[in-house]
Amino acid sequence: MAAAAVPEKQGARVHAYPAYVGLGSNLRDPAAQVEAAFTALGELPRTRLVCRSALYGSKPMGEVAQPDFCNAVAGLLTELGAAEVLAAMREVERRFGREPERIRWGPRVLDLDLLSYAELRSADPALLLPHPGIAARAFVLHPWREITPDVLVPGLGRVAELAARVPAEGLWRMS
Repeated sequence: MAAAAVPEKQGARVHAYPAYVGLGSNLRDPAAQVEAAFTALGELPRTRLVCRSALYGSKPMGEVAQPDFCNAVAGLLTELGAAEVLAAMREVERRFGREPERIRWGPRVLDLDLLSYAELRSADPALLLPHPGIAARAFVLHPWREITPDVLVPGLGRVAELAARVPAEGLWRMS
């Protein structure tokens, strides 16, 4: 999904950019949280949800004892800038009841990660793109491959190629 010119109501054209979001939850009916988050992402201003993966179950990362996760990936087409998309995602997390992270890789009601935004690469700590660590995360790459296998992740390669390098151990399709 490349940047596209989108007709505006008054005839002017604006550019929309592809953005991919990783979704995850392991608290309060995780599958329902992820489904509701798909809806919330589709309701972001000047943004359309254009594709979404199935739901996948995964074992949690890290050493914290916690329930399994429900994960998915959403493809958006947005007129918002990358920082605006990230801010809107943080607001969605807040509305869903996500508390400030106290434990790295701990349990959460909803976790939204901006995986990539167009061809943007950013080392800014407030907006790391592509999202660090995705090249090693089956729970991101396998759902992402399902919806857009040919997307080029800046500096890393195509989603399908990245997913082929990461075993799907501890990952199962839920829907």
